[in-house]
This record gives sequence, structure tokens and C-alpha cells, in this order.
Amino acid sequence: MKKCVTFLKKETVLCIAALLSVVSAFFVPPSPEYLDYIDWRVLALLFGLMLVVKGLQSIGLFQYLASGLLSRIRTTRQLCLLLTGLCFFSSMLITNDVALITFVPFAVMVLSLADEKKLMIPVIVLQTIAANLGSMLTPLGNPQNLYLYSAFNVPMGRFLLTMLPLTLLSLFLIAGSAALLPSRKIQAAGPGQVSFPPRLKLACYTFLFLVALCCVLRLLPWPAMLAILILAVLILDRKLFRSVDYCLLLTFVCFFLFIGNMERIPAVSSLISSLLRGRELLLGILLSQVISNVPAAILLSGFTQEVQALMYGVNIGGLGTLIASLASVISFKIYGGSAEASRGKYIRVFTLYSLVFLLVLSAAAALLLRL
Repeated sequence: MKKCVTFLKKETVLCIAALLSVVSAFFVPPSPEYLDYIDWRVLALLFGLMLVVKGLQSIGLFQYLASGLLSRIRTTRQLCLLLTGLCFFSSMLITNDVALITFVPFAVMVLSLADEKKLMIPVIVLQTIAANLGSMLTPLGNPQNLYLYSAFNVPMGRFLLTMLPLTLLSLFLIAGSAALLPSRKIQAAGPGQVSFPPRLKLACYTFLFLVALCCVLRLLPWPAMLAILILAVLILDRKLFRSVDYCLLLTFVCFFLFIGNMERIPAVSSLISSLLRGRELLLGILLSQVISNVPAAILLSGFTQEVQALMYGVNIGGLGTLIASLASVISFKIYGGSAEASRGKYIRVFTLYSLVFLLVLSAAAALLLRL
């Protein structure tokens, strides 16, 4: 029983998605059509990208690059800008959660070495916001973008141009917030010499990342990509298969089943579509606050064709509450495990920063949608 309670707390969204899919099956009995609900390409891309990015992370590539940059830092302001910038720009390619898993512990270590623990909460909060907002520029940046990009068959150029204005505004807000933090001279803040990743594995994982990117760009069929990645990882490091977030993949499957069943009930589908029409931005933001932005994107996508408003809503919706983006929970857990952590203060600072960003970006998104 204790294990069940622990799992329910850890994977609440998955449990809700599973319950919804089971309940919906009473109204639309299981049939072979269920298989048509599932977007296999999205699942394959998510699985493949997780494997490749975890591989690059396992050989220390991101730590090596960050260490090289830190060797040039002389003030706390430069340090804060670098630590948030790492999350903002890296999340565009390695996803927001991986950026935080990599660079939040790095920030804790560096700030401790520099004897700047007072900056830990605002820096980690800004790193979290930076990862959530930087990731919205590309389909690779987060699961909801990858799903919407695939589900609505959005051209890459259009996707980037759609998200670019909000991304640039986010960069300005994050840089401005980081620049407002105290600036003091510091001694060497780096973690010491970090060795260059093994060249052969680096070349292999870089090649595999390009294979995944070709699939994202629709230049390579997803079955071919999946076969290449699985075979390569079996040879390179089969332990990477354990690092994949299978609960996230299963959450997608459950929501696919629920949405597919709801679409086959005309009265329900018509009601949800009418409620959503013209309110994609608002409902995307609000729904994200309670179930997080990934499931919000999947749920709402089945009942609207206004992809731009939905993209804005679920990406901006990652701000606000701590659970609005599950990536934000990662930062909170990492900080909570550090020495002298003040969880209550962290939540207060996070909520204040996040709500300010949410209000500004929501207003900007509403204006963009009217143009």
C-alpha cells in the first residue's frame, strides 16, 4: 500500500490520465480503432530524444562545456547570467527537464564553491523559468511542443517564427532579472578541470542526435530512426534504456486513448470544442496550472485547430504554479536536497517571479494573436 501511495504522489498526472482512459472506455468499448488514436511518431521521437540526450549527458558533454565557460567568470552578475543562459539556450535542443537536471546541480555546486549561497534560490528559480521559456522556441525543446508540432503538421519555419517573438521577450526578461541580482567580484567559481568527453562516444551520440533531428524535420521515417537509435544504444550503453521516462510515454498513451474516445462521442466533442473556441490561450494557461502543460496540450489539441494560440497557452502556462511544468518540480527537488535548503522561501520566490513572467508574457501573447 505504501508503494502505491508513493507512486500516486510521484506520478499523479499518469494516474489521472489512466483513470480518464479507463472511464472513457465504458462509453466507447475497446476495439482495434484504439490503436489509431495513438501518435506513434510522437512517442518514437520522445523515446529517441530521451535516449540520445541522456547519452550525451552520461559522457559529461554539458558539464565540460559549462566548465569551460565558467573559467571566464569574474563577478556574481556574470555568473548568474551564465547559469540562466545555459538553461535558456540548451533547453532549445536538449529539452527543459534535461537542462535543469544538468545545470541546477551544477549551479548549486558552483555557488557553494564561490561562497554565494545567498544567490542560490533566485538563480535556481531563474534557471527554471529560463529552461521552461527557452524550450518553447523549438519542437525539440519540450514534450508539448514536439507533440503539437507533429499533431498539427506544423512546418519547422512557421513553428520557429511563431514562437520567436515570445522567446526574445523571455530572453530580455530573464537577462534583466539576472542582471538585477547583486554583483560582486568572485574568485574562480569553476568546479576544476573537467575532462573532455570520450571522442568516439561523443561522435556516436552526435550522429544519433542528427538522426533524431532528421526525423523531427520529417526527412527520415520514425521507424528507421527508432531502429538506428535502439541498435546503437544497445552497443554503446544499454543502461541508458533505464533512464528513459517511461511514465511520461505512458501518460501520452493514456491521454491519446481518452481524447480519441471523447472525439467519438459527438455531444461531448461538440461541447468541448464550443467551450474552447476562441479561448485556447486562456484555457491552455489555466489548465496547465492544475495538470501541467504537457497533458493540457494533449487534452486541448483534440478539440481545436488554433495551433498558434494553443502553443502560446501551454508554453506560457508552464509558468505560475510549481506543477504547471513538471520540469519546475525537478528544480525544486534538486534544491530541496541541498544543504541548508529553505523550501518555503523557494516556493515564495518562485511563485513571485513566475507570476510576473506569466502576466507579462500572457499580455504579449494576446497582443500577438490579434495582429
